[in-house]
Amino acid sequence: MSVSRPDVAEHVHGADAAGDPGGRDPGAGAAEPAGVSLTVDAVVARRGNRRVLDGVSFTVEPGSVTAVIGPNGSGKSSLVSVIAGDMPLEAGTVRLGGRSVGAVSSALAATQRSVLTQETAVSFDYLGAEIVALGRRPWRAQESRAQREAAVAAALAETEMSEAAGRRILTLSGGERARVQLARVLAQDAPIVLLDEPTAALDLRHQALVHQLCRDVAAAGGTVLVVLHDVDAALAVADSVLLLDEGRVVVHGSTDAVTAQHLEAVYGHPVEIVTHPVDGRRLVLPRRVVR
Repeated sequence: MSVSRPDVAEHVHGADAAGDPGGRDPGAGAAEPAGVSLTVDAVVARRGNRRVLDGVSFTVEPGSVTAVIGPNGSGKSSLVSVIAGDMPLEAGTVRLGGRSVGAVSSALAATQRSVLTQETAVSFDYLGAEIVALGRRPWRAQESRAQREAAVAAALAETEMSEAAGRRILTLSGGERARVQLARVLAQDAPIVLLDEPTAALDLRHQALVHQLCRDVAAAGGTVLVVLHDVDAALAVADSVLLLDEGRVVVHGSTDAVTAQHLEAVYGHPVEIVTHPVDGRRLVLPRRVVR
């Protein structure tokens, strides 16, 4: 996804190239929903000749975090693309609230879901605040400039990137750019938040910050779907877990439903699940093999 191409703008507002952060808002006038559920029903999707999702079904209710885990190539990013409306379905349905994603205009979809893809390339050297302001485009006609600037500042503060507001995006480190893009997603203020590996480029402190932000969005009534490679973090952060393997659901349920046997079978590596001695939560520990 690149903020210099129209497809990025569609994640944010449904039309108009993102090369003009101050341009017209085609999503103007759309009413912001409160709580919106996300339902994936018997979804099948392909990339070329390969079936990347095979009968995937689950629901995420407002006020909850669902973590999607699984090995490389298991269909996690494809699932995000399908929900975002970027990948066509071969079969099944995706519903935002009660409406099929295929029946929702991109402008309306931008008021219902925000998307952080795994890779977010920026071709032009915008200021950090300009990148985050893209997230406000669905609401542009409903707020003053001062309100928009306040929302951008709040989102940057949430991701601990306030100092990036006046900095050029291409001068930032990879982790800093990732947090600016996360601020854009938060600034969009959509009830469904889709995050594909949001912690991949982050240090320990900021990984924990992202996990807390997921909980904060859910606590405010949001619906969060987050792809994580850190299985231990997934079990700690999420209300429910979706474990994928070769495009199929292995487990969908509470974090307690995921067992060491499930993880070993899917990842092909021995793990232990133990109880934390202080807070009592389940810890997932891969066994380290040293030769």
